[in-house]
Amino acid sequence: MKTIRQRAGLAALSIVVLLGGVSAASAADVTFQMMNSHPNAVEVELYSQDRDHVWPGNNQVYLLDDGETKQIPLSCDEGEKICYGAWVSGDKTTYWGTGPENAETCTDCCYTCQGDSTEEINLTE
Repeated sequence: MKTIRQRAGLAALSIVVLLGGVSAASAADVTFQMMNSHPNAVEVELYSQDRDHVWPGNNQVYLLDDGETKQIPLSCDEGEKICYGAWVSGDKTTYWGTGPENAETCTDCCYTCQGDSTEEINLTE
């Protein structure tokens, strides 16, 4: 017959084993390499397709002046799908990728967070 102390120890061990099998999403990074070949400044946001998250967030955007190239590093969840949305500053009807507010569908504007960089994304006229 097991004592109360032995039962408590077994219960604690069971909880540790169960919790050890559950892990949080592991962190990773991806760097978006964006080049603005449009004659006007361009605003960019990056949108997770797997959770409700936007970079840079807080009603901010990444701004690329005409001719500017920027590397935008992100901390994200390993395997997370991230798409870019870009538009001419002051003209949300001229856009690339998913556009403003992640509202459009795109075929080649998404990348997987896996600790590397995208190829250079050239935003042209």
